[in-house]
Amino acid sequence: MPPTSFIDPLPTRAERKAAGTSARDRAPLADQARFEPGPDRDPVGLLLEQSTTRVPDLVPIRHARMLVSPFTFFRGAALPMAADLAASPHSGLTVQLCGDAHLSNFGAFASPERRLVFDINDFDETLPGPFEWDVKRLAASVVVAARDNGFSDKAARRAAKAGVASYREAMRDFARTSILDVWGTVGDIEARLEEFRGEVLGTERTSGKKPGKKARKRVVQRLSSFDKAMAKARRQDSTRAARKLTEIVDGHRRIVADPPLIVPLDQMTDQPAAERRAFLESLLEEYRLTLSVDRRDLLGHFALRDVAHKVVGVGSVGTRAWILLLEADDGDTPLILQAKQAEASVLSRFLAPSEYENQGRRVVVGQRATQAASDVFLGWVRAAGLDGVPRDFYVRQLKDWKASADIATLGPDNLLAYARICGWTLARAHAKTGDRVAIASYLGGSERFDDALTDFAVAYADQTVRDHAALSAAVASGRAQAAEIGAA
Repeated sequence: MPPTSFIDPLPTRAERKAAGTSARDRAPLADQARFEPGPDRDPVGLLLEQSTTRVPDLVPIRHARMLVSPFTFFRGAALPMAADLAASPHSGLTVQLCGDAHLSNFGAFASPERRLVFDINDFDETLPGPFEWDVKRLAASVVVAARDNGFSDKAARRAAKAGVASYREAMRDFARTSILDVWGTVGDIEARLEEFRGEVLGTERTSGKKPGKKARKRVVQRLSSFDKAMAKARRQDSTRAARKLTEIVDGHRRIVADPPLIVPLDQMTDQPAAERRAFLESLLEEYRLTLSVDRRDLLGHFALRDVAHKVVGVGSVGTRAWILLLEADDGDTPLILQAKQAEASVLSRFLAPSEYENQGRRVVVGQRATQAASDVFLGWVRAAGLDGVPRDFYVRQLKDWKASADIATLGPDNLLAYARICGWTLARAHAKTGDRVAIASYLGGSERFDDALTDFAVAYADQTVRDHAALSAAVASGRAQAAEIGAA
């Protein structure tokens, strides 16, 4: 991570480049391809360990969602992969890791300036650690997704390598950019799409020839699905979420029950309404104090109307996640916040623990440090649940121009383009929080890193298929339980 002292002299660019080069002694580029599962490896056992801190009735839903395909298994298996990465050679070049940088944890959302930006959008596992752990998880997710979609091995490798190459090339560009400009770089998705259009539709750098009509048509088709997704994202705001998740009852807006996926609070406890409301208001006040003053003032224009428990995601199923319905003082503007339980990062077993005792704060600090523009309502709180046990939560808007690619519907060209966008985005996040000059020096200008991580991704995709089968066998034997309720 960057130095924090304002007194000690900063390392020179030459020293930083040398640090990156010397990191190859610890982890040669070729060694990044290695994946050697240990004889005592037990991914199902690790998943069952996680279940002990989750809502017991919801754990079978998590397992069912992971069994849908190797890719959905991969999404929920951040802990087994963290254990595997910890046993592999690494550079020691530290960044603020996402910790779970698979394809589905990138997406578009609204910046505070109401621009549509593209960034990492899940930070449950964020923690400082070796930069390549995130890149490996991203590359492996590309291969697993490609196979799930029925692509050839060649197409899967090509998409994974494109994502890694995009990361490496972007990091080398950021290494030549001032740190102020790096921090000012926003993941403007429309700009990224225009850039990729230009690469194909413009003059080729090497030959000076323009692509033919078929190539031009292919790139337009390749990116049209992203254009449609961006248009859809702009419609995914709190008002639309409110229409989907709420109804008017006796003149008041209330959250619609859909058990066991959505259960309103008043159906979960017989606690008197007045006591329940007093508790929730104190919780909101504690959360409000984690916001900046201007955002506290903004939140002050809203009042709490209803609360419900909601099952979310794949890997997060079984953790506590609450949705809070608020309405503005104009009576017409709904706001839906999500308070999601934050446990210790899966990486904390293998890296230094977070400096933040509150795990919700760990998530928020990591997200604010990494993203180009974070949710204006992003904050944290510690609260006792219905069982009286204190737990940490982070809070954000449930929907605000949010959209992620439907990975299962992407064709080979679209997946390749998406992998490139995600690779660039991950590099920007790492350039903000790590030594971009040292990392760029370690990566180098050749394709050796790209090839090594592609080999790793293929090997790990093979392992993911075996792990998916192992969970299926565990359910069949009764070691684990699965219940097919709801959709991921």
